This record gives sequence, C-alpha cells and structure tokens, in this order.
Amino acid sequence: MTATVHVEDASGCPEVPDPLRFARWVEAALDRLGVGEVELAVRVVGSEEMAALNGRYRNRPRPTNVLSFPAELPPEITPRFLGDLAVCAPLVAEEARAQGKDPDAHWAHLVVHGTLHLLGYDHQDEAEAARMEALETEILTALGYSPPYGDDFLASPSAATTHHE
Repeated sequence: MTATVHVEDASGCPEVPDPLRFARWVEAALDRLGVGEVELAVRVVGSEEMAALNGRYRNRPRPTNVLSFPAELPPEITPRFLGDLAVCAPLVAEEARAQGKDPDAHWAHLVVHGTLHLLGYDHQDEAEAARMEALETEILTALGYSPPYGDDFLASPSAATTHHE
C-alpha cells in the first residue's frame, strides 16, 4: 500500500463511492508515477460548501467538481502528506448524467485528476494539459475505465481540450 487515504463524506448524497474505491483510484495514480508512501485526505462536499471553498481559494464563488490543496510540509516528514481534495458529490453526479458517463468512472477521473494536482501537475497551458490528460487517460484505462476525454484521445492526445476547473 503506497497511500493512506482519509475520506470524509460531508455531502449528504447517497451516490458517494465507498472509501476503498477512493484509495484504489489514488493508488493507481501513485503507482503509475512511482510515488512512495503518502497520505492524503478527501472531503466529499455538497454544492454550498464547494461554492464557499471555490470562492475563498479561487475567487470563483460557485461549485466546481474537484479542488486540490497541496500540503507544504518539510520533506523529512514521513509518510509524506500530499494534501487535501474536496470533491462536490452533487456536481459529480450531475456532470456524469449530462455527459452520459458512468458515475463510477467520473468519480475515478476526478479523484485521479485531483491527485495529479497534488503531485504538481496542472493544465494552465496546452502542453501541460496534454501531459496531464495523457496521464489521466493511462491511469483510468489501466483501471478498466473508458478514456475520460473520449476514444479519439487515445489516437491523438493533443486533440483533447476538455479541462476541469
């Protein structure tokens, strides 16, 4: 086990995956990148709490699907604490329905996406986005999910343009 994942569900939503699934998704990202033993926390929230977090930390007072809060701790602390993820359960469910995606696959995608942010990956420009999306696709297809950016992405990673806030 390379990760200890602490999951807190404060959303009140019935569609939240089991904490073991969160750990599996985080582990897949860490394993793909060869990251050693780490800890992180995932807080599953409702729309109101996510809007407050997004407003406070990103000056965007509306819900978003996932936020990442990397920890800034000395490297000698072990196991390394990566940080916190906040995932908005109602928005994840709404997006999965609207995009015709399997809800479990969408949850997996957002947790992997957030974990990559905690590890320093970003999508501020096209090159960074293509690199991050390619990693997400590799990790999620290895877990048995469809490519999160569509089947065309496997043929041309630079064609992906969908980004998460």
